[in-house]
Amino acid sequence: MDDGENMNAIAADPETGSVTAVRGGIVDIRFTSRLPPIQSLLLTGKNGEVLIEVLSQLDAHNLRGIALTPTQGLARGMPVTDTQRPLRAPVGKATLSRMFDVFGTAIDRKAPPQEVQWRTVHHSSPPLARRSTRSEIFETGIKIIDVLMPLERGGKAGLLGGAGVGKTILLTEMIHNVARQHEGVSIFCGIGERCREGEELYRDMAAAGVLENMVMVFGQMNEPPGARFRVAHAALTMAEYFRDVEHRDVLLLVDNIYRFIQAGMEVSGLMGQMPSRLGYQPTMSTELAQLEERIANTDTGAITSIQAVYVPADDFSDPAAVHAFSHFSASIVLSRKRASEGLYPAIDPLQSGSKMATPGVIGQRHYRITQEIRHTLAQYDELKDIIAMLGLEQLSPEDRAIVARARRLERFFTQPFFTTEQFTGITGRFVSLEEALDGCERILRDEFRDVPERALYMIGPVSEARQAGSADNAQPGSRIDTSRDGSSAGQPA
Repeated sequence: MDDGENMNAIAADPETGSVTAVRGGIVDIRFTSRLPPIQSLLLTGKNGEVLIEVLSQLDAHNLRGIALTPTQGLARGMPVTDTQRPLRAPVGKATLSRMFDVFGTAIDRKAPPQEVQWRTVHHSSPPLARRSTRSEIFETGIKIIDVLMPLERGGKAGLLGGAGVGKTILLTEMIHNVARQHEGVSIFCGIGERCREGEELYRDMAAAGVLENMVMVFGQMNEPPGARFRVAHAALTMAEYFRDVEHRDVLLLVDNIYRFIQAGMEVSGLMGQMPSRLGYQPTMSTELAQLEERIANTDTGAITSIQAVYVPADDFSDPAAVHAFSHFSASIVLSRKRASEGLYPAIDPLQSGSKMATPGVIGQRHYRITQEIRHTLAQYDELKDIIAMLGLEQLSPEDRAIVARARRLERFFTQPFFTTEQFTGITGRFVSLEEALDGCERILRDEFRDVPERALYMIGPVSEARQAGSADNAQPGSRIDTSRDGSSAGQPA
């Protein structure tokens, strides 16, 4: 069939066009009369199984779109139907405890949810007049986060960590605490996730008992870039419903925001746009900002987001990392070294930080304690090389006191999680910010100098250390031995 036949194939119906070109995930379509607006959803294929989103109008009769489903079997001349609506996502209480794809189709092998509304995924960010002007702390119940890198209610935090350092466990615990303590809703958005990871996360959430207060949205790794690019917008639309209509606080977890940028880069390349530095799309900053600015604290509720970030080649000057971090109010860095030492959650206290940790937001007492902790841990970090070479006994009494405080702080910052009870046999703890600050302050004052370090490991409030210390002292040889490098000989892995 030649181009002339393609153009006139379906001229009878003004709402119907025809495919003129297929290049991978990019489809060119001709309409003889009215062109569908940008972001409209089109249907084509033998059974209407190919969904296309309009990205640009080339001229008066031709447009270009990105396929949100595989284009195998699509050919020139096939009819294209304008649905006269954009991509939509289901919203409502019926979505809770369910798993969806980018089109709002349930993928958890259960019946489609009833009594849901459908909303477009293309929303603008809330106007400034509706935004809350107060900076509030979002309490997680996790000691090291609340004390050293407090999260902002309605803010965004970046979670950096490789495989196997406890990233998913940390996210699961936050979901648990939001559901149990804040009576909020959690939405997990998997961008470019492996199907195995999605299935495992679903089972883990069900086992932890937090599934009834969360929604999961997945754009799998093998799906076209258009679907992976839009799945974040679909999840955010669901979150906005709970914030604006249900007036509830929402925790939005995104794994991984880099794959959102990567999907946008693929779409841009397929569209033939001139790439920017390092091959990124020229519109990366705008696309990321349109997504991130919708995550906000308003007069009706707040969407607080924690986003896992992959940093390419550990290069923090990479454009993707630079643009992503410009939106974050806090960064949580997971350390493989701390994980190998058994210090869970394996958060690096010196590399992590928060813009909320200022006296005007968290108060003078909290700020002073935070600065003292950072100073103590930084001094201990500097002394580790001396300890490794000469031994702990060669340090001055002042330096040995610093080491003792720092090691007790490190162990106090470990915490048993509710979501790992079935694996560790230790009951989870939710520690309030006041209890965490009180414990840190007492450790800095050397109140626990006579308590073995092991007594502070995997406890909740610091008051539990005395009980653990008494039990340790009752058992001969239970006190931790200090080796020449300052590490614990009996430290759990």
